[in-house]
Amino acid sequence: MASEFFILGLTTDGRQFRPSDWAERLCGVMSCFRPEGSGGRNAHLQYSPLVRPIMINGVRAVVVSETLREVEPMAYNFVVNFAKDNKLQVVDACLVPEPGEKKS
Repeated sequence: MASEFFILGLTTDGRQFRPSDWAERLCGVMSCFRPEGSGGRNAHLQYSPLVRPIMINGVRAVVVSETLREVEPMAYNFVVNFAKDNKLQVVDACLVPEPGEKKS
């Protein structure tokens, strides 16, 4: 089982999802859901390490850690249902850091 999944900014019929900043908005809403003790003093100014925006081959996407389900099941269900309700493509995967980059 993958430890993460991606929500792609493409609908199931291949159309680009709008608005263009959807990933940042979704991650902003989820920013308070994080593992206990992470984030420090300025945690409210950062995306959660469990739900973060990325670009995949020029497509906006959100990486969601399965850990979110343990931290806050309702937040996990919100993210999953957001993808379903908007008919977004969801891919089970694991983000591999670039060489020299720390995995968050």
